[in-house]
Amino acid sequence: MSILMATATPVAGTRANIAALPTEARGVTPEWCPSPNFGDRKDGLTPKLVVLHYTAMESCEAACRTLCNPDNEVSAHYLIRKDGHVIQMVEESKRAWHAGAGTWQGRGDVNSRSIGIEMSNTGVVPFSAPLMNSLEILLRGIMARWDIPASGVIGHSDFAPGRKIDPGRKFDWQRLVRGGMAVWPDAPDALDAEVDMARFNTAATSFGYPIDVDAETRLASFRLRFNPTASGPLSVRDVAMAEALARDFGIDQDIAEA
Repeated sequence: MSILMATATPVAGTRANIAALPTEARGVTPEWCPSPNFGDRKDGLTPKLVVLHYTAMESCEAACRTLCNPDNEVSAHYLIRKDGHVIQMVEESKRAWHAGAGTWQGRGDVNSRSIGIEMSNTGVVPFSAPLMNSLEILLRGIMARWDIPASGVIGHSDFAPGRKIDPGRKFDWQRLVRGGMAVWPDAPDALDAEVDMARFNTAATSFGYPIDVDAETRLASFRLRFNPTASGPLSVRDVAMAEALARDFGIDQDIAEA
Protein backbone atom coordinates (compact mmCIF):
# COMPACT_ATOMS: atom_id res chain seq x y z
CA MET A 1 0.00 0.00 0.00
CA SER A 2 1.38 3.40 -0.92
CA ILE A 3 1.98 6.09 1.68
CA LEU A 4 -0.80 8.13 0.07
CA MET A 5 -3.38 5.57 1.14
CA ALA A 6 -1.73 4.59 4.38
CA THR A 7 -1.74 8.14 5.74
CA ALA A 8 -5.23 9.11 4.57
CA THR A 9 -6.84 9.86 7.94
CA PRO A 10 -9.84 12.23 7.99
CA VAL A 11 -9.64 15.09 10.48
CA ALA A 12 -12.02 17.80 11.60
CA GLY A 13 -12.71 20.33 8.87
CA THR A 14 -11.86 18.07 5.94
CA ARG A 15 -15.47 17.47 4.91
CA ALA A 16 -16.17 21.18 5.07
CA ASN A 17 -13.28 21.87 2.73
CA ILE A 18 -14.49 19.23 0.27
CA ALA A 19 -18.06 20.50 0.37
CA ALA A 20 -16.82 24.02 -0.39
CA LEU A 21 -15.32 22.92 -3.69
CA PRO A 22 -17.35 23.75 -6.80
CA THR A 23 -19.68 21.04 -8.13
CA GLU A 24 -17.37 20.09 -10.98
CA ALA A 25 -14.58 19.35 -8.47
CA ARG A 26 -16.27 16.26 -7.11
CA GLY A 27 -14.27 14.14 -9.52
CA VAL A 28 -11.07 15.35 -7.83
CA THR A 29 -12.22 15.35 -4.21
CA PRO A 30 -9.01 15.73 -2.18
CA GLU A 31 -7.63 12.77 -0.28
CA TRP A 32 -6.64 13.82 3.22
CA CYS A 33 -3.00 13.07 4.10
CA PRO A 34 -2.20 15.38 7.03
CA SER A 35 1.20 16.96 7.41
CA PRO A 36 2.43 18.04 10.85
CA ASN A 37 4.30 20.93 9.26
CA PHE A 38 1.97 23.90 9.65
CA GLY A 39 0.94 26.63 12.08
CA ASP A 40 -1.40 29.58 12.44
CA ARG A 41 -1.27 32.40 9.95
CA LYS A 42 0.47 35.36 11.53
CA ASP A 43 -0.98 38.77 12.38
CA GLY A 44 -4.48 37.76 11.36
CA LEU A 45 -3.49 37.40 7.70
CA THR A 46 -5.66 35.48 5.24
CA PRO A 47 -4.73 34.09 1.82
CA LYS A 48 -4.32 36.72 -0.89
CA LEU A 49 -2.08 34.58 -3.09
CA VAL A 50 -1.87 31.07 -4.51
CA VAL A 51 1.71 29.89 -5.05
CA LEU A 52 2.37 27.16 -7.62
CA HIS A 53 5.28 24.75 -7.22
CA TYR A 54 6.62 21.60 -8.81
CA THR A 55 7.98 18.77 -6.69
CA ALA A 56 11.19 18.23 -8.72
CA MET A 57 10.87 14.53 -7.85
CA GLU A 58 10.14 11.49 -10.03
CA SER A 59 7.68 10.00 -7.53
CA CYS A 60 4.64 11.71 -6.04
CA GLU A 61 4.77 9.23 -3.17
CA ALA A 62 8.28 10.41 -2.32
CA ALA A 63 7.12 14.02 -2.47
CA CYS A 64 4.26 13.24 -0.11
CA ARG A 65 6.62 11.58 2.36
CA THR A 66 8.88 14.64 2.22
CA LEU A 67 6.01 17.07 2.78
CA CYS A 68 4.67 15.03 5.70
CA ASN A 69 8.00 14.40 7.44
CA PRO A 70 8.35 16.63 10.53
CA ASP A 71 12.14 16.58 10.20
CA ASN A 72 11.92 18.38 6.84
CA GLU A 73 9.87 21.35 8.09
CA VAL A 74 8.20 21.75 4.69
CA SER A 75 4.64 21.23 3.51
CA ALA A 76 1.95 22.51 1.16
CA HIS A 77 -1.80 22.75 1.31
CA TYR A 78 -2.24 20.54 -1.75
CA LEU A 79 -0.27 18.07 -3.86
CA ILE A 80 -1.51 17.02 -7.31
CA ARG A 81 -0.39 13.73 -8.83
CA LYS A 82 0.30 13.30 -12.54
CA ASP A 83 -2.95 11.36 -12.88
CA GLY A 84 -4.87 14.33 -11.45
CA HIS A 85 -5.48 12.90 -7.99
CA VAL A 86 -5.50 15.71 -5.41
CA ILE A 87 -4.05 15.29 -1.93
CA GLN A 88 -4.69 17.82 0.83
CA MET A 89 -2.12 18.03 3.62
CA VAL A 90 -2.91 21.30 5.44
CA GLU A 91 -6.20 23.10 6.02
CA GLU A 92 -6.51 26.24 3.91
CA SER A 93 -7.04 28.36 7.02
CA LYS A 94 -3.63 27.31 8.35
CA ARG A 95 -0.12 28.40 7.40
CA ALA A 96 1.69 25.71 5.40
CA TRP A 97 5.47 25.88 5.04
CA HIS A 98 5.91 25.96 1.28
CA ALA A 99 7.18 29.43 0.40
CA GLY A 100 10.36 30.19 2.32
CA ALA A 101 12.14 33.51 2.02
CA GLY A 102 11.01 36.12 -0.47
CA THR A 103 8.58 38.96 -1.04
CA TRP A 104 5.76 39.78 -3.42
CA GLN A 105 4.62 43.36 -3.96
CA GLY A 106 6.90 44.38 -1.12
CA ARG A 107 5.33 42.07 1.44
CA GLY A 108 7.11 39.22 3.18
CA ASP A 109 5.89 36.13 5.06
CA VAL A 110 4.39 34.69 1.89
CA ASN A 111 3.44 31.56 3.86
CA SER A 112 0.93 33.56 5.90
CA ARG A 113 -0.43 35.27 2.80
CA SER A 114 -0.85 32.27 0.52
CA ILE A 115 -2.08 28.81 -0.27
CA GLY A 116 0.57 26.49 -1.69
CA ILE A 117 -0.03 23.90 -4.40
CA GLU A 118 2.65 21.36 -5.26
CA MET A 119 2.43 19.60 -8.62
CA SER A 120 4.11 16.29 -9.34
CA ASN A 121 6.59 17.19 -12.06
CA THR A 122 10.37 17.03 -12.46
CA GLY A 123 10.55 20.48 -14.04
CA VAL A 124 11.90 19.22 -17.36
CA VAL A 125 8.76 17.75 -18.93
CA PRO A 126 5.32 19.20 -19.69
CA PHE A 127 2.71 18.98 -16.97
CA SER A 128 0.22 16.18 -17.61
CA ALA A 129 -3.27 16.95 -18.88
CA PRO A 130 -5.01 15.25 -15.90
CA LEU A 131 -2.87 17.27 -13.49
CA MET A 132 -3.71 20.53 -15.24
CA ASN A 133 -7.41 19.65 -15.31
CA SER A 134 -7.40 19.11 -11.55
CA LEU A 135 -5.36 22.24 -10.96
CA GLU A 136 -7.93 24.36 -12.77
CA ILE A 137 -10.79 22.92 -10.72
CA LEU A 138 -8.87 23.30 -7.47
CA LEU A 139 -7.86 26.87 -8.28
CA ARG A 140 -11.42 27.93 -9.06
CA GLY A 141 -12.55 26.77 -5.65
CA ILE A 142 -9.66 28.38 -3.76
CA MET A 143 -10.00 31.69 -5.58
CA ALA A 144 -13.74 31.79 -4.92
CA ARG A 145 -13.44 30.89 -1.23
CA TRP A 146 -10.76 33.48 -0.47
CA ASP A 147 -11.65 36.12 -3.07
CA ILE A 148 -8.23 35.85 -4.74
CA PRO A 149 -7.99 37.56 -8.14
CA ALA A 150 -6.16 36.12 -11.14
CA SER A 151 -3.23 38.44 -10.37
CA GLY A 152 -2.83 36.64 -7.05
CA VAL A 153 -1.86 33.33 -8.68
CA ILE A 154 1.94 33.32 -8.89
CA GLY A 155 4.87 30.95 -9.19
CA HIS A 156 7.48 30.19 -6.57
CA SER A 157 10.06 31.76 -8.87
CA ASP A 158 8.12 35.03 -8.98
CA PHE A 159 8.74 35.99 -5.37
CA ALA A 160 12.01 34.08 -4.82
CA PRO A 161 14.17 35.01 -7.86
CA GLY A 162 17.50 33.23 -7.99
CA ARG A 163 16.45 30.82 -5.24
CA LYS A 164 13.58 29.03 -6.97
CA ILE A 165 12.66 28.33 -10.60
CA ASP A 166 9.37 26.46 -10.25
CA PRO A 167 6.91 25.93 -11.79
CA GLY A 168 9.38 26.56 -14.63
CA ARG A 169 9.33 26.97 -18.39
CA LYS A 170 7.28 23.81 -19.00
CA PHE A 171 4.29 25.07 -17.03
CA ASP A 172 1.32 26.19 -19.16
CA TRP A 173 0.56 29.65 -17.77
CA GLN A 174 -1.41 30.50 -20.89
CA ARG A 175 -3.94 27.80 -20.08
CA LEU A 176 -4.61 29.39 -16.71
CA VAL A 177 -4.85 32.81 -18.37
CA ARG A 178 -7.51 31.52 -20.77
CA GLY A 179 -9.47 30.23 -17.78
CA GLY A 180 -9.22 33.54 -15.90
CA MET A 181 -6.90 32.07 -13.28
CA ALA A 182 -3.69 33.98 -14.05
CA VAL A 183 -2.70 37.23 -15.74
CA TRP A 184 -0.80 38.04 -18.91
CA PRO A 185 0.52 41.39 -20.14
CA ASP A 186 -1.44 43.26 -22.77
CA ALA A 187 1.65 44.34 -24.72
CA PRO A 188 0.86 44.86 -28.43
CA ASP A 189 3.30 44.07 -31.21
CA ALA A 190 3.84 47.78 -31.84
CA LEU A 191 5.81 48.28 -28.65
CA ASP A 192 6.17 51.71 -27.12
CA ALA A 193 9.27 50.77 -25.16
CA GLU A 194 13.04 50.76 -25.31
CA VAL A 195 15.86 48.58 -24.06
CA ASP A 196 16.31 50.26 -20.69
CA MET A 197 17.11 48.13 -17.64
CA ALA A 198 16.11 50.86 -15.20
CA ARG A 199 12.74 51.13 -16.91
CA PHE A 200 12.31 47.33 -16.78
CA ASN A 201 13.26 47.18 -13.09
CA THR A 202 10.81 49.93 -12.17
CA ALA A 203 7.96 48.14 -13.93
CA ALA A 204 8.85 44.63 -12.73
CA THR A 205 9.07 45.68 -9.09
CA SER A 206 5.86 47.66 -9.40
CA PHE A 207 4.15 44.51 -10.65
CA GLY A 208 5.49 42.58 -7.66
CA TYR A 209 8.99 41.22 -8.20
CA PRO A 210 11.34 41.69 -5.24
CA ILE A 211 13.45 44.82 -5.15
CA ASP A 212 16.33 43.23 -3.18
CA VAL A 213 17.77 41.14 -6.04
CA ASP A 214 20.10 42.13 -8.84
CA ALA A 215 18.68 43.15 -12.20
CA GLU A 216 19.82 40.07 -14.12
CA THR A 217 18.30 37.72 -11.56
CA ARG A 218 15.01 39.62 -11.69
CA LEU A 219 15.01 39.47 -15.49
CA ALA A 220 15.67 35.72 -15.47
CA SER A 221 12.78 35.14 -13.07
CA PHE A 222 10.46 37.34 -15.13
CA ARG A 223 11.32 35.43 -18.30
CA LEU A 224 10.66 32.06 -16.69
CA ARG A 225 7.00 33.00 -16.65
CA PHE A 226 6.36 35.69 -19.23
CA ASN A 227 9.02 35.30 -21.93
CA PRO A 228 10.34 31.72 -21.59
CA THR A 229 11.90 31.47 -25.06
CA ALA A 230 13.99 34.62 -24.59
CA SER A 231 17.71 34.58 -23.92
CA GLY A 232 20.54 37.06 -23.87
CA PRO A 233 20.31 40.75 -22.96
CA LEU A 234 17.16 42.62 -22.02
CA SER A 235 14.80 43.08 -24.95
CA VAL A 236 12.19 45.66 -25.87
CA ARG A 237 9.56 42.96 -25.40
CA ASP A 238 10.68 42.33 -21.81
CA VAL A 239 10.27 46.03 -21.01
CA ALA A 240 6.89 46.33 -22.72
CA MET A 241 5.51 43.25 -20.97
CA ALA A 242 6.72 44.39 -17.56
CA GLU A 243 5.21 47.85 -18.04
CA ALA A 244 1.88 46.37 -19.14
CA LEU A 245 1.78 44.17 -16.02
CA ALA A 246 2.65 47.08 -13.74
CA ARG A 247 -0.03 49.23 -15.35
CA ASP A 248 -2.81 46.66 -15.08
CA PHE A 249 -1.90 44.58 -12.01
CA GLY A 250 0.75 46.47 -10.07
CA ILE A 251 1.12 47.39 -6.42
CA ASP A 252 -1.90 49.06 -4.79
CA GLN A 253 -4.25 47.39 -7.24
CA ASP A 254 -5.85 43.93 -7.10
CA ILE A 255 -4.11 42.21 -4.20
CA ALA A 256 -3.02 45.27 -2.25
CA GLU A 257 -4.09 45.42 1.37
CA ALA A 258 -5.50 48.40 3.18
